[in-house]
Amino acid sequence: MNLYLPPMNFLAHIYLSAEIDELKIGNFIADSVKGKAYLKFPEMIQNGIILHRGIDSFTDGHPIVRKSTHRLFPFYSHYSGVIVDIFYDHFLAANWEEFSTTPLPQYTAGFYELLRKNRSILPKRIQQFMDFMIADNWLLSYASLEGIQKVLQGMNRRTGRRSNMDQSIVQLKEFYKDFEEEFRQFFPELQAYSEQRIEELL
Repeated sequence: MNLYLPPMNFLAHIYLSAEIDELKIGNFIADSVKGKAYLKFPEMIQNGIILHRGIDSFTDGHPIVRKSTHRLFPFYSHYSGVIVDIFYDHFLAANWEEFSTTPLPQYTAGFYELLRKNRSILPKRIQQFMDFMIADNWLLSYASLEGIQKVLQGMNRRTGRRSNMDQSIVQLKEFYKDFEEEFRQFFPELQAYSEQRIEELL
């Protein structure tokens, strides 16, 4: 059984959780919690899952994100949005000092420890891949092109090599400045949305 689940935009979701541990956990596990299954979790983790779903909806419908996705669509079709998520996490990690006073290695280590302490309440799917995630330090790997290449290769394997997502590193390098500029235009709006949504939830 292949337990390797490549990361997507985990870093952004964790970062947008206002340094509240339960929100971080909920935001992180949300893709593994379907429908109303979130109601079985403690209230603050529920809020993290709700926040994650809101972030995804805001992101998917945003015109700047769609501009990035449109650039990739002729090559990767419906996988383009997944790839843009990964690209944007790269720009967040690569420019981390602009967004946090905590160095990225320290920040990611703290989150891994949070997962370890709360392992028993995590969905089985998360428990299965978190050890791989921690061992390979996925979140820190976002900061380099080499790390993003490995992420994309892993995603391609998970799609039975049908998506060719591993090839999108070509477009990232070719249009690096364009994607970065779109990230920089979009991310402050996403931060503002997340802050407002957290206020509503809490």
